Amino acid sequence: MIQKIFHPTVHLVVTLVWMVVALFMIFLYAPQELMMGEVQRIFYIHLPSAWTAFVAYLVIFLGSVGYLWKRSQEADEWAQAAGEVGFVFCSCVLVTGPLWAKPVWGIWWTWDARLTSTFVLWLLFVSYSMLRSYLVNPARAASLAAVVGVIGFVDVPIVYMSIRWWRTQHPQPVIFGGEGSGLDPRMWATVLVSFGAFFCLFLYLFRQRIWLLRAERELSALRRRLPSRPSKEWSD
Repeated sequence: MIQKIFHPTVHLVVTLVWMVVALFMIFLYAPQELMMGEVQRIFYIHLPSAWTAFVAYLVIFLGSVGYLWKRSQEADEWAQAAGEVGFVFCSCVLVTGPLWAKPVWGIWWTWDARLTSTFVLWLLFVSYSMLRSYLVNPARAASLAAVVGVIGFVDVPIVYMSIRWWRTQHPQPVIFGGEGSGLDPRMWATVLVSFGAFFCLFLYLFRQRIWLLRAERELSALRRRLPSRPSKEWSD
């Protein structure tokens, strides 16, 4: 579907332009936060990365359900591509979080509910991709990975709700957090533009990975049709 909407080159150009606009808004448009200062600008990378990782795992979940239900090859490809690309965005969350935490909290990491559940989500991305890579039987790998994709989705709402359910070192929600929460309008605009840029990047990487998966499958099918050894006519 994505391929029918945008040519890959057009999609890449749109993504690059959107990222440039997002960077401009992050560093030059959004106001400086009063308490944390300039380091707070990591928020505009950290939060969109987390949202995009959630979207990626949602695609894994839906693709896994589709594969287990109807053995759909396309659904399996979507899940596998989302798993590999989502790993990148979830890793970005775990990198930018400590970089933000150290100057603000004085520590790089603490095993509170939000950070621990996010780390579990990262491990789920790793586990999903490892199952796809190391099991020899493709059908068995797809089935076991799909089970991980379905069961592991439980962690996504846990990550989101953790700072609402438990008292944590992580700040309480500033978006949809109830009375006293909220952002400056320019901060809101920057968050939305940044998420749009990250989501556009996710879609570009996702479509490219699907293209590679299909090319790999066609190449494997072609190799299976070729003779295993040269025929007598070829050797002569």
